[in-house]
Amino acid sequence: MSVNQFRQCLAVMNLPEEDQTWFPKWLGSYASMPSVHARSNPHDGIAVEQELVIAFLRKLLASKTPAWQRLQAARAIEAYQSAVLRTAVVDFRPIREKLTEIARRPSDIDGAHEDGEYDPSLVAGEGNEGAIDDREPECIQRMRGTLRRLHHPKSTEEAYVRQIKKFIRHLDDDRLEKFGEPEIGDFLTDLAIETEVTASTQNQALSAILFFYQKVIGRDLQFISSVRAKSSEYRPVVLTKSEVTDLFQYISGVYRLMFLLMYGSGLRHRECRTLRLKDLCIETRQIVVRNGKGMKDRVTVLPDNTIELFKQQFAHVKALHHRDLADGYGEVYLPYALAKKYPYAQRDLGWQYLFPSSKISRDPRSNRRRRHHIHEGTFPEHFRRARRRTEIVKKAVPHTLRHSFATHMLEDGADIRTVQELLGHKDVKTTMIYTHVMNRPGLAVTSPSDRLGLL
Repeated sequence: MSVNQFRQCLAVMNLPEEDQTWFPKWLGSYASMPSVHARSNPHDGIAVEQELVIAFLRKLLASKTPAWQRLQAARAIEAYQSAVLRTAVVDFRPIREKLTEIARRPSDIDGAHEDGEYDPSLVAGEGNEGAIDDREPECIQRMRGTLRRLHHPKSTEEAYVRQIKKFIRHLDDDRLEKFGEPEIGDFLTDLAIETEVTASTQNQALSAILFFYQKVIGRDLQFISSVRAKSSEYRPVVLTKSEVTDLFQYISGVYRLMFLLMYGSGLRHRECRTLRLKDLCIETRQIVVRNGKGMKDRVTVLPDNTIELFKQQFAHVKALHHRDLADGYGEVYLPYALAKKYPYAQRDLGWQYLFPSSKISRDPRSNRRRRHHIHEGTFPEHFRRARRRTEIVKKAVPHTLRHSFATHMLEDGADIRTVQELLGHKDVKTTMIYTHVMNRPGLAVTSPSDRLGLL
């Protein structure tokens, strides 16, 4: 009876859906303890006493229940004491504080001890910090630490570290603070002439070196003289509207939604696979793209033809998340220090990925077991298979859908500034490249051979 009363009280309280679901279950588990049952009676309700609560939490610890679930159980009993018993016999504040502290540690993973303490040599830290391999050169360790402190994504970290390692091999010395502009210029020249890298690779190497000297060791570099790799006048591959239609018919399952979002919203592949449920709004037909290229947020359109697919995917993710919670998982990676600031958010439905991985995996930085987003190679493989079934001979890749979105928008009369905002381009000159690959670039142009009426 008391649990039912509690459930009714929860219905009118402004609590997250997850708490309304799990609080009665935790209270029922607490009430089923023999010691609690012996001290309870139908008139006064379930007994809530300090020693009983501690005994229950210790029982959960002995059964290897994660700290965040023990915290949820404690909050459930506290809510029952307040809402149903209307007393404050047990002070739950120190219990909550202690469990919150333990829940923020990398417990419940390899290297953790029973009391929630952990061995830092075995376990990586929270969020973007992670364990840094002390076998790497000191300059690389400092580089990684600075990149993570400034919230750069893992892909950027690996790319920059790769270029710095090339620079170290070029110098045959990892004490980079000894060197400066002449050595950097020689290295960039060597990349351009000896290894014949592309201009973009050389620019990436320069960006990595500038980051190290300016952000890591705090030195401003002057003019760097080097031979520049020749940059090509790049023209993006663009599919025609009929080619997009032909290709789409061979895309199936959840990948149809990914296809439509990249073509219909102009999303990059990474932006698409890292979408969170909270960032799509059916009512306003908008997608908020978080931490796009250049670590910028932007708003783009949510196509009408994705709505039903989105609703189906939302239901799938919700059911999957509830199963994960029931199995003791349900965490998702949160960027920067949000996991510390909002310890419950990583199990909130809104933060879950729209395109989750099919299995739980271990986070390479924090070492926690989470359900990450779909792997970066999954959609490209399905895209490649679909292209092979068509007559399309263009070297199209998933990013081609974004190029096609911009080109077709301009062909249909969209203002170039609007397209620039939807794509998230910093400079309109970047968007202008799509005017060169339109069917009729600029003003309507007629070929002179058409005017002669040949054939």
